[in-house]
Amino acid sequence: MADMKTAVAEAAEVIEIIFKGRRRAHYANPRELPVHEGDYVVVQAERGEDLGRVHHTSEWVKRGHLHGSLKQILRVARAEDLELHERNRAKEERAFGICKDRIVQRDVEMKLVDCEYQLDGNRVTFFFTAEKRVDFRDLVKDLASAFRTRIELRQIGVRDEAGRIGGVGTCGRELCCSTWLRQFEPITLKMAKDQGLSPSPSKISGACGRLKCCLRYELDFYKDVAREFPKVGSKLTIMDGEWEVGRVDIFRREIHLVTDDGKESMIALDAIPAGTKVIGPSRDRRKGCDKEGCASRGAKPGDGESGPPDRGARGGDRGGQGDRRPQRPGGDRRGRPGGDRGGDRGRGGERGGDRPPRGDAPGESG
Repeated sequence: MADMKTAVAEAAEVIEIIFKGRRRAHYANPRELPVHEGDYVVVQAERGEDLGRVHHTSEWVKRGHLHGSLKQILRVARAEDLELHERNRAKEERAFGICKDRIVQRDVEMKLVDCEYQLDGNRVTFFFTAEKRVDFRDLVKDLASAFRTRIELRQIGVRDEAGRIGGVGTCGRELCCSTWLRQFEPITLKMAKDQGLSPSPSKISGACGRLKCCLRYELDFYKDVAREFPKVGSKLTIMDGEWEVGRVDIFRREIHLVTDDGKESMIALDAIPAGTKVIGPSRDRRKGCDKEGCASRGAKPGDGESGPPDRGARGGDRGGQGDRRPQRPGGDRRGRPGGDRGGDRGRGGERGGDRPPRGDAPGESG
């Protein structure tokens, strides 16, 4: 019987439910309840019931990328469920203030972000941010005695905090993390540099204080276009002399050129003759290449540096220590006759015989 219920649940349509703070979860609808986007439903919780709103129906959610068994949608929310939900919202304000006072009394280094009551009141979840892991066991005991229910403290990041609170970005639109963005991807300062943006933190930081997530949105476009242009700082040899690339305009497809004596000029990318000599701007100042296949531009932005030398050549610079080939039978890796390796690598052996033993200063042995 249990196996039959499990099979029915696995075959049921999947609905995405959204809760307070844009928290999302997927639930099965084995009862085939007629739900639509925006409807409030009561769902299974870890201990009891919770209330959420339908965010996406089965037309947009597929089970293929979901793993494990899903909790179920129990029923469409009734009037009494919605009334209880509103009462819980009022309780959350009081619980938030009590928890904040207890944090101050316990002197716990955390910032309280939000509070969420489960529909049936069997659990209260407090969301907080902290610079490091904190010990809140005593705080949990205080809150459990105050609310007489199960208490959960959940640490979140500053980006999650911005998503729960919401807000408006510098673009004038609602924050991506509080609307449609599902997961956060790493954002680096190099992404802003590749797009020619100002490195000023006030211009590329979001409401959370971290680098804006939107720095990744158009990154691939800038990378693709950058391959068509010579790097800033490289030298172009054209008919009237040698010019240095000052900046590039990928939208007008123009290159700003300067000379050593301060002369400036703008030239279209398509106006550069094929086979134009391009030098740099790498550290080794290697020879130039033609416009059609300039190796100095590399396969992608940031490429163009010469690859690592072969291990044999590098070993020559380091006194012959670069050879990492396996030891041959009958001898060690330096070609000396085989034998006790401890004697070869000892403090007074062949390798360190010219140096005093460790712990003795030169000139003090006698």
